[in-house]
Amino acid sequence: MAEYRLVAVDLDDTLLDSALQVSPRTVRALARAREKGVIVTLATGRMFRSAAPIARRLGIDVPIITYQGALVKHPLTGAELLHRTLPNEVARAIITRLQEYDHHINVYLDDRLCMEKLTPEGKRYADLSQVEAYVVGDLLSFMGKRNPTKVLTIASEEKILIQMRDLQALFPAEQVHITRSKPYFLEFSHPLATKGQALQYLATHYGIPREAVMAVGDGYNDLDMVAYAGLGVMMGNARDEVKQYADFITASNDADGVAEAIERFILDGGG
Repeated sequence: MAEYRLVAVDLDDTLLDSALQVSPRTVRALARAREKGVIVTLATGRMFRSAAPIARRLGIDVPIITYQGALVKHPLTGAELLHRTLPNEVARAIITRLQEYDHHINVYLDDRLCMEKLTPEGKRYADLSQVEAYVVGDLLSFMGKRNPTKVLTIASEEKILIQMRDLQALFPAEQVHITRSKPYFLEFSHPLATKGQALQYLATHYGIPREAVMAVGDGYNDLDMVAYAGLGVMMGNARDEVKQYADFITASNDADGVAEAIERFILDGGG
């Protein structure tokens, strides 16, 4: 069995169950992996201020990957290792285009969740993330010349797919990274702000070869992270078109899938 020294785990629909909790079995598995000297981190599309409390509750004492890979920051010390922001002129062009669809838009500045007005979608997003929503009025005026960490829009999956095709045609991959974190979340960030790029950065930071890296996720935004890792694991609750890229498919997020993968590949089958 390969020896994995770095494990990156997605949060929503992966580490977190449907009640947004981490099961006792999973907490134990993560703790035992760390006792073996394995570096355990999070890799999430969530804001740092949303993910950091979860990291602290789990005893994670290493930098975590947030904002899809745009921000790598330590949850205890606040030390920032990497922050790839979206250039202002690109962000303004994206927001201007998104406003034509008249769907909810989030802009992330200084690790704050900013929106023009508090829509039902915006409130649900803030509640899910357990962060405060800042209602700032006109987004372009509020943003000014600053570079946001990320831009996100919320709509039905059917509408999101249309927007994704439209925006990908307007903005090439070398200019902006466009991904779906959930079927109804469309996200825009720096072209190198991906979970895979951030995981590679962390692995290099710790001197760990990719063969010794394990990544666990469930969504489209986890694909490059799973591809980079020596062992790419997808959750049982992932969609079939995502599962096909995994080296291993574990149980669902409501059936201790993360614990199962860690027990199998890091704890030598021990529960």
